Amino acid sequence: MHQAAPGRDPRGSPSSGNAACATEAAAVERHVFVYGTLRRGGANDINRLVPAPRFVGHARLAGTLHHLGAYPGLVLGGTTQVLGEIYAIEAALEPVLDRIEEVYPQNSDEYAKREVPVAVAGRELSCLVYEINPAYVGGRPVVQSGDWLAETGVISNDEMMTPDMKK
Repeated sequence: MHQAAPGRDPRGSPSSGNAACATEAAAVERHVFVYGTLRRGGANDINRLVPAPRFVGHARLAGTLHHLGAYPGLVLGGTTQVLGEIYAIEAALEPVLDRIEEVYPQNSDEYAKREVPVAVAGRELSCLVYEINPAYVGGRPVVQSGDWLAETGVISNDEMMTPDMKK
C-alpha cells in the first residue's frame, strides 16, 4: 500500500492536518442527486465511475419522473416525490456525468444541469440534478412510485430507507 509522506496527503499534496484544511475541502465538495440509471444497481451505476463518489444518503425530491424507455427523465417541481441517492463527488467526476447526460459538450438539449437544495439525513445540501427538457416527456408514462429502480425491477431501495424517507 502506498503511504503518504509526512505532511502530505496520499496524492502528494501538502497537508497541515488542521481544521481549516478540512473546512476548505468541505467547501469545494459537490453533491449530486441521482434518480435513474446512475443509482446504485442501475445501468450507469455512479459507483462504477472514476473518481469514485461517496454515498451520502437516500433522499426525495419534488418532481415528476417519466419513463422514457431505457432511462427516466425528471421534471422538477410539483407535489409528487422522486426517490434518489445523494453522492459527494470530486470535480473530476462532474464532466463524466455531463457526458453521460449529454449536457457537455452540448450534444443535446435533452437534459439540463440544475443546482437544487435537497434534504438528507437532517440537513440540506445543494445538489446537481440533471432535469429532462419537458419537450421530451410529452405522452410518456409517469413513474407513479417515483422510484426508477423499483419501476424497472432492478432493485427496490425501500428496505434500505429510514422510516422518514418512506413518507
